[in-house]
Amino acid sequence: MITSKDNETVKHCAKLVKSASYRKENSLFCAEGVRICRDGVVSGFAPELFVYTPSAKDKYSEDFEFISASSKKLCEVSNDIFCRIGDTKSPQGFFCVFNMLDKPRFPYRINKGECYLGCECIQDPSNLGTILRTAEALGISGVILSGDCCDAFSPKVVRGSMGAVFRMPVYTADNMSGYIRSLSESGVDTYASTPRDAEDITTVSFNGGVMLIGNEGNGLTDETIEACTKKVMIPMRGRAESLNAAAAASLLMWEMLRSD
Repeated sequence: MITSKDNETVKHCAKLVKSASYRKENSLFCAEGVRICRDGVVSGFAPELFVYTPSAKDKYSEDFEFISASSKKLCEVSNDIFCRIGDTKSPQGFFCVFNMLDKPRFPYRINKGECYLGCECIQDPSNLGTILRTAEALGISGVILSGDCCDAFSPKVVRGSMGAVFRMPVYTADNMSGYIRSLSESGVDTYASTPRDAEDITTVSFNGGVMLIGNEGNGLTDETIEACTKKVMIPMRGRAESLNAAAAASLLMWEMLRSD
């Protein structure tokens, strides 16, 4: 059992939790909690490392056997050390390190009927996690992130996605407006969600394409709005000026797929 905070494995895991650049540099990300760790294995991912506490091993014995059978390396740590690694308030004692998913083929061409969501500069990991979870539930073909979005493999996003990060195709466009413009010019329908001079989304007939949602505070950039073929808005009857980004994305995806 590891009981020292200076252990190299412990320090490695802690850095994966805290540092996006370290995750990217090592092509690794982590998942904490029984359900998420198990979900990763069920989704076909073999943990590079499975860290657990003795009490968790006893309490979740069936899950332990299932996850450990696919893990390349097992590491038992004390409760105190586990708390130094994880970032949850009530840790369950399971922590897995996975290889980052191979980058999927970028969708420069989108087939008729395929529906994608584009996220520009989403900063809240909880929002992004919820967006990925909802996208998977509704059957979205993939999610496209701008280069300045929060890290899709951060622990909070992984946890908030409820395992969707293991299965939902996620792409990164470093130049979102340029990428959307190229899609628009190739005949793909691209929709900017904006309250300015936009069409009521409930009146729009969709046949696939890309729906764009922007930053929590500022929305989409002018460049990305101009790159889209159409502007749409969510009608609101109440006094609220705007919706939470994840809630707005859910409504936009629902309407896009409902009329598909």
